[in-house]
Amino acid sequence: MKDNNLFSNYEKLASTWDEMYNDNAEFRSQYDGFIKYLENTSPEKLSKKEDLAKQLFMSQGVTFTVYNDNEGIEKIFPFDIVPRVITAAEWQKIEAGIKQRLKALNLFIKDIYNEQFIIKDGIIPGELIYSCPNFLREMKGGVKVPYDVYVHISGVDLIRNNDGEFYVLEDNLRTPSGVSYMLENREISKRLFPGILPKNNVRSVSDYPNLLYKKLKELSNLSKPNIVLLTPGIYNSAYYEHTTLARLMGIELVEGSDLVVKNHFVYMKTTNGLKQVDIIYRRVDDDYLDPLEFNEKSVLGVAGIMAAYRKGNVNIVNAPGTGIADDKAIYIYVPDMIKYYLDEEPLLKNIETYQLGSTR
Repeated sequence: MKDNNLFSNYEKLASTWDEMYNDNAEFRSQYDGFIKYLENTSPEKLSKKEDLAKQLFMSQGVTFTVYNDNEGIEKIFPFDIVPRVITAAEWQKIEAGIKQRLKALNLFIKDIYNEQFIIKDGIIPGELIYSCPNFLREMKGGVKVPYDVYVHISGVDLIRNNDGEFYVLEDNLRTPSGVSYMLENREISKRLFPGILPKNNVRSVSDYPNLLYKKLKELSNLSKPNIVLLTPGIYNSAYYEHTTLARLMGIELVEGSDLVVKNHFVYMKTTNGLKQVDIIYRRVDDDYLDPLEFNEKSVLGVAGIMAAYRKGNVNIVNAPGTGIADDKAIYIYVPDMIKYYLDEEPLLKNIETYQLGSTR
């Protein structure tokens, strides 16, 4: 390891996983290309790059809202100018593990709102389900979800433990957010370190909006379905993401007041009159989705949208009621779900978790 002023005072913490150094205090091979750059870069230059990144985030509006912070509500999303490098082999395992996990979670949601075999077979206690605030009785029995897909988009949080393995921290399945920050992070990295990403064969993420649009479009039998993104509005913490995804997918960004339900069909108000909506990528939580069935004081959703959904006249992504699968009390049972529904061992482990009141 070369001794320059960037690394000479670096201290590796005991009993922790260091992304850049191995146990022998040597650089991990996946960082070779980036290390060569850092060895020829002064700390002052790196500081300037960090300042530039902050300026770019702020000038482009890449922020999130913190409502209970006395210092101000607009915050720049945390960004480390030194990238975390995940090898292809590591990503292959992560990808397979997430696919396995989501397949089991989707089967769980379908089961819970229909036959409930997993309760009858004693895998999960029924009282845990029925006491969960995210269990929607409005979705139970007879609600036909298109293609039986409840979870179209997910945000699975991972953490690397001191053994070097990735563990699942939590599953976000209701209105997961954060992907726009990932896209912007990649663009900022390209500007800060031009040429380094291509030289290291880093996989592209820029096709995410096109891939998302394609998946949404596949949910309809129409050749050109009308797809909209339903946002709570400008005061939502993830509003930047809502505007970014709608723009990149080329779909309309709407609020609840822009939509209306007539004869169990959802329409968007336009200057040319009402236009039927086929697919709604919603970023509004269940409680505020339909004031006729949930929170009657909500002005964020659309009155009657659940009735239109039950009749199959509109598709809502993600399906209402998916929150039952990302509840913190349910999290501990996900490995059991994988074994129960798929007859497989989990590829990704949960972090060690204890359920209060249980001896398991």
